[in-house]
Amino acid sequence: MHKPTYFDYHASTPVDPRVLESMMPYFTEHFGNASSKQHAFGWSADFGVEKARKQIADLLGATAQEIVFTSGGTESNNMVIMGVWESFRDQGCHFITTQVEHKAILEPLHYLETHGAKVTYLPVDNEGHVRPQDIAAAIRPETRLVSVIYGNNEIGTINPIDDIAEICTAKDVLFHTDAVQALGKMNIDVQKTKIDLLSISAHKIYGPKGVGALYIRKRSPRIRLHPLMMGGGQERGIRSGTLNVPGIVGLGKSCEILKIEGPAECARLREYQNYMFQEFSKIPDSLINGDLKNRLCNNISITINGIRSNFLISALKDMAISTGSACSTQSVVPSYVLMAIGRSEEEAVSTIRFGLGRFTTQNEVECGVRTFISAIEDLRKKSRLGSPSSEALNGSHI
Repeated sequence: MHKPTYFDYHASTPVDPRVLESMMPYFTEHFGNASSKQHAFGWSADFGVEKARKQIADLLGATAQEIVFTSGGTESNNMVIMGVWESFRDQGCHFITTQVEHKAILEPLHYLETHGAKVTYLPVDNEGHVRPQDIAAAIRPETRLVSVIYGNNEIGTINPIDDIAEICTAKDVLFHTDAVQALGKMNIDVQKTKIDLLSISAHKIYGPKGVGALYIRKRSPRIRLHPLMMGGGQERGIRSGTLNVPGIVGLGKSCEILKIEGPAECARLREYQNYMFQEFSKIPDSLINGDLKNRLCNNISITINGIRSNFLISALKDMAISTGSACSTQSVVPSYVLMAIGRSEEEAVSTIRFGLGRFTTQNEVECGVRTFISAIEDLRKKSRLGSPSSEALNGSHI
């Protein structure tokens, strides 16, 4: 079966062959439980886990003891939100976040509001940035956590994380950032930036699905989160459960590769991105979403007015791209991120996201751009000619 060209690296990435190679011995030869400290099989598994912990810490500017393994970004984010709530609920607990966070932040906060938590959802500007001064103004005596996404998964905008972290440090409030999309796209140093908690996921950085990590600052003073999973006491009691040793080894190798190759890789993707911005700017009645300069190096989010994204995707069967909205067979729901930056409902359901990655080639980018523009021209031509689908194309019904 013919496979479409992959432009959806925000959703997931293929496992790098070097990562897979590092994992394979831990399925067969070193298959032991990392908690079995009485024999060599457990020792070899534990060695792989601890090596990975250090590889991740080295990429983040952390210490190995500050890395806790999870099942992915969603669990890491939930562990922060729910862990802070359980630690402070009896003392009053106020959270600050933004309107454009990932659902793995917003959903647990919505849930906690039904149990008495207070949450402030700050607006963003028309490029998707939250203003640091708005965060400073929202902090109360009972504010326990500020959580702001590092790089937005839909529109690519990078938030002013350094400034936000400084404010939180000065106010003695914990600061968490969801860096799932940002990791590998820029230099992240948790000590320099004064980040308290940070979430990452392996399958966004050419590692396996089902594994991630949470950085929890240990020093001056140590942060303590109430555990969500209890039982065997693994991960210093913060996250019980048998460790996914092959997955953890893969995550570690992914981080090791990023530390060495990440800057050059991002520079290459930035060239592709700039080329796509230049070509897409020629499309009539279109606009790029997000900050054009301070954004993830692999992200392109473009709104094509008059053409619903699901119709455009259907016309581009040889390209794996995604929408700026959640689609079903019955309806198209406008993206809350796009609505937050001021897009109309019509614009929000007429948005396409391209995600570039390690294995994207220049030829794929150039062919993809030509194919994309051609499909838009064809659909607009059909709309002008009054084809049966023209009413759906021009977005007359939401």
